Amino acid sequence: MAKAKKAAPKKVAPKKEAPKPAPKPITGLPAAVFNIDEITDLLQAVKKSNVSELKLERGDMKITIRQGGTESIVYSAPVAAPVMAAAPVVAAPAPATMAAPVAAAPAAPAASASSDNLITIKSPMIGTFYRSSGPGKPVFVNVGDEIKVGQVLCIVEAMKLFNEIESEFSGKIVKVLIDDASPVEYDQPLFLVEP
Repeated sequence: MAKAKKAAPKKVAPKKEAPKPAPKPITGLPAAVFNIDEITDLLQAVKKSNVSELKLERGDMKITIRQGGTESIVYSAPVAAPVMAAAPVVAAPAPATMAAPVAAAPAAPAASASSDNLITIKSPMIGTFYRSSGPGKPVFVNVGDEIKVGQVLCIVEAMKLFNEIESEFSGKIVKVLIDDASPVEYDQPLFLVEP
């Protein structure tokens, strides 16, 4: 009887390693299709024009800039993105520093009694509050000043963008609630105004 021969294993030539592919970008995050300089230029252009709303779209990123009374910027992308918008005027307690609650506590009952006819101007964003356009420059408004619709009251700096906060109504400044160059939160009261 003849023995069946086993087939010898085939020799396989070693494979050349393919170059490693570049690391894949993190999925789920939008590509930065608008840079900060472009956004700043858009804000300035809208501010100087009579346009009330501007919508732009690049890829998955959408930007809407609105002006008129209050300015807002709305970013939208496939994932959660920051939204900056102006808030309606509603009374809310302001976060304060350690020394401020002691000074503000005695004034609170008097302010609530006389603030029935006062309007509170609040910060439309998180940032740093400035009363003037620069160091050594005069402040925009002081206590007792009469203000008009569209008049600049202060600046709130957010992410190196200096946003002028304008009055939405006419009246008289009764109280400035924030110190110059202090951090402010979204919806934090800035001024009390008597209409």
